[in-house]
Amino acid sequence: MMLSPASVLTLAVASTTLLPSLTTAFYLPGTAPRDYLAGENIDVFVNTLTPMLNSKLHSLISYDYYDSRFHFCAPEGGAEKQPESLGSILFGDRILSSPYEIKMMENSTCQLLCQSSVPKEDAKFINDRIKEDYGLNFIIDGLPSSEMMRDSKTQEIFLDAQGFNLGDDETTPDQPALNNHYDIFIQYHARDERHFRVVGVLVYPRTVSSMVAGSTEPDCFNGKSLHLSEATNNEFFYTYSVSFLESDIPWGLRWDAYLHVFDPKIHWFSLINSLVIVGFLVFMVAMILYRTISKDISRYNAVDLSDEVQEDYGWKLVHGEVFRLPPRPMLLSVMVGNGTHLVMMCIVTLVFALFGFLSPSNRGSLATVLLICWTFFGCVSGYGSARTYATLGGESWKPNLVLTAILFPLVVFSVIGLLNLFLIAASASGAVPFGTILAILLLWFLISAPLSVAGYFYGMKHGAFTNPVRVSSIPRQIPPKPWYLKTWQAAILGGILPFGAAFVELYFVLSSLFGNRAYYAFGFLFLTFTVVALTTATVTVLFVYFILCAEEYRWHWRAFLIGGGSAFWVFVYGVWYWASRLSLDSFTSVVLYFGYLFLFALLDFLVGGSIGYIATYFAIRRLYASIRVD
Repeated sequence: MMLSPASVLTLAVASTTLLPSLTTAFYLPGTAPRDYLAGENIDVFVNTLTPMLNSKLHSLISYDYYDSRFHFCAPEGGAEKQPESLGSILFGDRILSSPYEIKMMENSTCQLLCQSSVPKEDAKFINDRIKEDYGLNFIIDGLPSSEMMRDSKTQEIFLDAQGFNLGDDETTPDQPALNNHYDIFIQYHARDERHFRVVGVLVYPRTVSSMVAGSTEPDCFNGKSLHLSEATNNEFFYTYSVSFLESDIPWGLRWDAYLHVFDPKIHWFSLINSLVIVGFLVFMVAMILYRTISKDISRYNAVDLSDEVQEDYGWKLVHGEVFRLPPRPMLLSVMVGNGTHLVMMCIVTLVFALFGFLSPSNRGSLATVLLICWTFFGCVSGYGSARTYATLGGESWKPNLVLTAILFPLVVFSVIGLLNLFLIAASASGAVPFGTILAILLLWFLISAPLSVAGYFYGMKHGAFTNPVRVSSIPRQIPPKPWYLKTWQAAILGGILPFGAAFVELYFVLSSLFGNRAYYAFGFLFLTFTVVALTTATVTVLFVYFILCAEEYRWHWRAFLIGGGSAFWVFVYGVWYWASRLSLDSFTSVVLYFGYLFLFALLDFLVGGSIGYIATYFAIRRLYASIRVD
């Protein structure tokens, strides 16, 4: 529920005592606090126009604020680009200067920004963007523009930093109104009588036909809406007002009002439910395997002491086949290596986020840390691939080394490059600039790839893991299996439980990725990742044990596919999310959504597959090391 501008004044005092109690999150500020003197200029920066996730999301294309079709007011001499991190650029931020003049502690009313002229051709473009719920984004002293909201379930007051509407199409859907006046409320904290700090930024837009015939001064309170005509050219004013509201919130806690977790009970319910599932699953699997396997091992090792010769059955029959070279061992080792690379990247990034090192004041810090971790953990992929390939008995180490360093990065970069071409064709600001692409390629070729090579040689130095049993010279015949143990059926069934442990949190992650919502529930995300990893490992070991009991010894690829089976359900869930929460109006937006969804599912497949394969290998190694083979 959004609070009106009039309610802001009445709630301003109350919010100073309520907002600090909204959360106890800890973070390290990314910038030093700035003290303003009375009358000192406060810079206002503008960011891209992005679609807002209200009832449904209508587009995935963002636009530069100074796109010539919008005809916004620009500073004299042109807008200046502001320095941004690599992650901020990748996530679509394009921060520029603006002509707004705001001075600390100086309120102003109906200030004329400029007179804008919109031709009829561009009026249709703007009206279409209003119908698609596009929002503007201001940045003042590092804080995003927001609107004060009240959570309908918890009744907590928070600041929604999704942006503010370009226009209004709810009153008259056939003829949307353009918001051309902005009421800007700046919350400040007084350190003393002379020094002030910005601790909150609220912007409430409204539409007003402020141009009066025969007058050069705008009338911001005439109550008439501004509708852009698509038949004639349009002339109107852009105006703004500024009000300063005192707040008791200290500068170090100013982000607490933005870090609002929607419906935390759902997060807790999902997490507790997942913990119960994984606890029950681990306990049942441990009991079944312990009782069954320990009994089998005892009987198997005591055969020569029995009066009667006991015939082997189940998993014991395939002890001479279980470590046989699987088909396409090179590809399997490359996938395991890249999967472990991604696992390490996720763990370290989540740990940094969990302890508050990724401050929201550093825009794009999450993406930057992800990119840095991916770059410097290239050695993990090389090491994991080398030892896996050696253990599988592979001998062509040179092609394996090259594929480990370039195969999956090349696939990911190719898909992203193709999607970037669609963004360029749509004149979207989210298109990655050539300089950024070159910087990422240099990180890949100059740092990540050499580290992958170094990790590979280090893995070769350690060599293969020692298998506890020898491989027989003649392969056994494989009997028919139940339908649920066949490769693809087992992979799809095995992916249900890991996906079930994460699907609630997945909704918030997708809303953050595609709905321009900030995600800060890293504690829930870290615990969810841990639960999913344990569930994936346990389910994969259990399925592979059943497969071995069915005398099917070709477990290597099955273990990887079962571990990565949750990716299938992630993609299916993404399709459901597209059908239920999105209403994408353009072909480009649909291509972007399914392209990013494919990448998301692919990375999940590699992460889950590597966890499943590694857990299964060491479980099988421990299992067959417990029996006596003559």
